[in-house]
Amino acid sequence: MGNQTFVNPILSNGADPWVVRHPDGSYYMMVTLGDRIALWHSPTLSGLGNVQPKTVWTPEPNGPYSFNLWAPELHLIDGRWYIYYTANDGGGDATRRICVLELAGDDPMNNEWQFKGVVNTEFPGLDGTVIQHQGELYFFYSGYGHFPDYGSAVYAARMTNPWTLTGPNVLITAPTEPWEKQGGMAINEGPILLRRNGWIFLVFSASATWSDDYGLGMARIPETADLLDAKSWIKEEGPVFAKNPSAGVYAPGHNSFTVSPDGSEDWIVYHAYDYSEAERPRSAGSPRSTRLQKFGWQANGMPDFGVPVGTGMPILRPAGE
Repeated sequence: MGNQTFVNPILSNGADPWVVRHPDGSYYMMVTLGDRIALWHSPTLSGLGNVQPKTVWTPEPNGPYSFNLWAPELHLIDGRWYIYYTANDGGGDATRRICVLELAGDDPMNNEWQFKGVVNTEFPGLDGTVIQHQGELYFFYSGYGHFPDYGSAVYAARMTNPWTLTGPNVLITAPTEPWEKQGGMAINEGPILLRRNGWIFLVFSASATWSDDYGLGMARIPETADLLDAKSWIKEEGPVFAKNPSAGVYAPGHNSFTVSPDGSEDWIVYHAYDYSEAERPRSAGSPRSTRLQKFGWQANGMPDFGVPVGTGMPILRPAGE
């Protein structure tokens, strides 16, 4: 029956998708829009692409952080809602920073968002995310530099509050292998944290986003370890989620994680292209589509993301819808 399934993509133009489940059971989604921050809000996960987004924040025109608004994320921290996003002044990578908005109230769609400032990262960068662990708040982001090739690497630091870092910015994973350097840049970006089975998993996007071989890499650390102890992180030797040419899915990456309405299933949300570089040249701004699919777990406690499901293939709706 058709109403028991949905198909990818759920959004034809939606890069860097972030989906979070509200404590009331509904879902919020954000994607990169470039000039503004908007929220999609749906009672169902598979229905996110069918609702009208609402713009909740627009920067002052031509202000310091009014250009290239990328990769927004909505987080609930100690009872308050925050949005993290990347922005700059219209210049290059060296001007990119992660900005923070705080919600005055409890309704992300209708209450007022206030600009709290720019996270004091040691390096210019993008794609900030947070994790609460053992009573502390940690910030992970992608910082620019040479590793030794030019690109970005994932750093982590402790936070004193949701917009301020303290202490060293520790290098967690850098792009040193060929699979992380496809497309002409050495890239580890879009860090996302997943906690399960006694581990904390750091899932990140590797290689240039316009490359067919953009995909997800992963590192993990025991949840009893110090997240800022770089030596405790164990990095996989290759991608954990990659292109599926036979299904017409290329460059799957910059993901987020959520759960089904009944909490029994884990879902990955990601962007991808439905054509290869050979078919059509791409740039950093080429539209990418938002997709979601269920993933499972191996007997050893590691996630099994499988392969990207083809465009238009029926997918069973999340359990509990």
